[in-house]
Amino acid sequence: GLVSGLAHDGRGVIRLDQAVVFVEEVLPGERVRLQLLHAGSRRPQAKLLERLSSSVDRCRPACILAERCGGCSLQHLAVHAQRLWKRQKVIDSLERIAHLTDLADRVAPTLGGGGLGYRNRAILPLERTADGRLRTGFYRKGSHRIVNLNRCPVLDPRLDELIAPIKQDLEATGWPVDRHLSRGGGLRHLALRIGHHSGEVLITLVSSRGDLPGLEQLAQRWLKRWPAVVGVCLNLQERPTNVLFGPQTSCLAGRDHLEDLFAGLNYRIGADSFFQVNTPMAEQVVPLMLAALAHQGSGNLVDAYCGIGTYGLPLAAAGWRVLGLELAATAVALAATNARLNGLADRTRFCAGAVSELLAAALGSADALVLDPPRKGLEPGVIEAILAMPPATLLYLSCDPATLARDLARLCGEGLPYQLLQVQPLDFFPQTSHVECLAVLRRP
Repeated sequence: GLVSGLAHDGRGVIRLDQAVVFVEEVLPGERVRLQLLHAGSRRPQAKLLERLSSSVDRCRPACILAERCGGCSLQHLAVHAQRLWKRQKVIDSLERIAHLTDLADRVAPTLGGGGLGYRNRAILPLERTADGRLRTGFYRKGSHRIVNLNRCPVLDPRLDELIAPIKQDLEATGWPVDRHLSRGGGLRHLALRIGHHSGEVLITLVSSRGDLPGLEQLAQRWLKRWPAVVGVCLNLQERPTNVLFGPQTSCLAGRDHLEDLFAGLNYRIGADSFFQVNTPMAEQVVPLMLAALAHQGSGNLVDAYCGIGTYGLPLAAAGWRVLGLELAATAVALAATNARLNGLADRTRFCAGAVSELLAAALGSADALVLDPPRKGLEPGVIEAILAMPPATLLYLSCDPATLARDLARLCGEGLPYQLLQVQPLDFFPQTSHVECLAVLRRP
């Protein structure tokens, strides 16, 4: 069969006589030999037997685990080709879901930086084998089985160096490890976070229980062993859920946050704070936002899903009066702290609560709106509030082109308040099929 393209998740698309199948590790233009599985079913699958030709964009993956690990899906595709594909993925979503046209001029080439060593955070599931060995890594593709690793080339190399020795120490403790809570619980995940500019590191253990003998002593040892480690925390997640962090985080040694620069400002970032994982790429968004707002100069701006003030604070530093809205109360408290650290408390205010409930009141005096929602996009109540009182400029930072397209269909076009001026794809997640976008909308 001939690979005709890539699906949204990076798998190759192969059209056979009676079916379309999706195959991993193949690229457009390659000819392959397949074994068809479940032939005649509505969703046939195929096993790759042999690659008969290779794409000019094929490259050797940087990681020896690339074919097994589900953390990356595109390491076999050259980075420049990944970025071309990601732009086309955005265009395809906007055409298919939002029925937008004339996108060649409005969707810019994908902005990118380095393709490896970019992740400032890792959350690694843990398991203990029958003989007591500790395993950690990312999940095997399409499963909840761990691919054991000691290094990961997309992680900041300063975090990479910590994985093996921390594993060794945790293995020696004899503590129970039970991420699925099937045997009474125990350690579930190891979370590592680094300040890209500062180099400060936070280590967080996620466990269903806190009765881990010698826990504080081990935390103090880690703090002394690695000068970059500024804090060790314990997060309790007692529920059998896919939500990685529970509501309670305690500091075992050092402090419960790291400090780093972002867009020239000082930030405190907590163990469980949401913060973009690719700091240099996330910083590139700030001048894009300022350029899109330049025609207005300054005014009142609402920053919805503001987190710890990631984008609201640089906009405040540029002269805007910012109101930040965020569900997580811990993030709102950090946003207010970060505003004070940078002398921006007098031009910022942050409110905790559901964005869908807070937005209508917030938009009364807003000249501009920034949206940075989770992958699921905007709730219906958020769309309704915007349609009732649309600010002059709307900036939508999205991590999923499909939900972005769905939301733009309700905000842009005939009879709707906004025109879509530009979409800027951003390669926040090289080696994966994910793409971030900044969409600029303006009232005509």
